[in-house]
Amino acid sequence: MMYSAEISRSNPSCFLFMIDQSGSMSDPFGASTKAESVADAINRLLQNLIIKCAKSEGIRDYYHVGVIGYGASVGPAFGGVLAGKELVPISEIADHPSRLEKRLKKIPDGAGGVVDQLVKFPVWLDPVASGGTPICQAMDTAHTILSQWVSEYAHCFPPVVIHITDGESTDGDPTPAMEQIRALATDDGNILLFNLHISSNPNAVNLSFPETSDELPDRYSRMLYESSSILTPFMIWVANQEHQLNLSDRARGFVLNADLTLVVQALDIGTRPANLR
Repeated sequence: MMYSAEISRSNPSCFLFMIDQSGSMSDPFGASTKAESVADAINRLLQNLIIKCAKSEGIRDYYHVGVIGYGASVGPAFGGVLAGKELVPISEIADHPSRLEKRLKKIPDGAGGVVDQLVKFPVWLDPVASGGTPICQAMDTAHTILSQWVSEYAHCFPPVVIHITDGESTDGDPTPAMEQIRALATDDGNILLFNLHISSNPNAVNLSFPETSDELPDRYSRMLYESSSILTPFMIWVANQEHQLNLSDRARGFVLNADLTLVVQALDIGTRPANLR
């Protein structure tokens, strides 16, 4: 069965995040900006991945993870010690956040309510918003990175690419470049591409993992939808059982104008392995 390879330290999987860092990411999104919301979501996800890989003897390298930002330039987006690195073992990510912030977290008070508690929040990715939207160049960069990965780990659970953008490409139609990424494969299946679209179109509605493009507001949303992979059966099971999303077996890895909570859920669905050994 496709997408059933066991994830282990000797046969890890790979996750590559493609982050729009163009000037329009400074626009408001909820209580903060688009760039701040996306960076926060990625940092939370990295923290969750580290927790999943934590065993009594330490962090097991079930995953290698990369973050590519594109805007004024295209390249790795990690900060601190990891700056400039394309793919990093999860244990190395755990050891090297660029800094720790103090944040308030709501926790149960034991009497049916909640109280604020000050906790340390690791930061690997900072919000950036500058320049154009060179999606084609970013996807070409991703293709180079992922081609090397699948040649080295030919038997692994296929890499998952999660692309978050708010704007139309400024360097051409990225459809062919996305098709080339999805065409890459390991023995276990083709690379999975998710597109999370933060649209400024006034007709855009909140959609998560639709099975058709009927409700999408414009050509660009439809292009991102058509370029997104169909979810695997396990991902659909997680979405329906744990997030009550009621998805069909034709649901695609596409989200439109999600709030931060749904973005985090989407990323979690996209990076959940069936087995960790």
